[in-house]
Amino acid sequence: MLQTELNASSEWENDEDWTDLAARAAKAAIGASSHADLLSRNFVLELSVKLSDDSEVHSLNKAYRGKDKPTNVLSFPQIQPDLLETLANTDDGEALLGDVILAYETCRAEASAKNIAFRDHVSHLVVHGSLHLLGYDHENEIEAGLMENCEINALATLGIANPYAEQAQNR
Repeated sequence: MLQTELNASSEWENDEDWTDLAARAAKAAIGASSHADLLSRNFVLELSVKLSDDSEVHSLNKAYRGKDKPTNVLSFPQIQPDLLETLANTDDGEALLGDVILAYETCRAEASAKNIAFRDHVSHLVVHGSLHLLGYDHENEIEAGLMENCEINALATLGIANPYAEQAQNR
């Protein structure tokens, strides 16, 4: 079972149910990954999503990645990816997968520039961040392809179009 905790700063306050969106996106990501069986294990898998701003994400990006700029999403895994398959049970019945944090201004600007719905872009970024928690990455073409396929499949279950379709046409 997956439990998603959400914390949102004031920029994110509107009529959107970000808690439900984050939970659905994280579950879709895990379900589309090679770790889908984690959703049926005999413990609660926890994931934290923080909807923040460019300032905080900039600070975290600089401190943890050495990049002096904001970014759309950061992920902080709490379980080494090579240990995910060994999770059989936990002492307290819970396992914290990690944290995903999004920057409002960057996410909003990207959605606008791509002419896509903000909620769909946020869903994509929660999927993307969740996959990073599972050890997926995009440092080379092979890894990027695997991660993108998981994203496409996860987003399809949410009724969201392939965000890479235009790139594929231009290749």
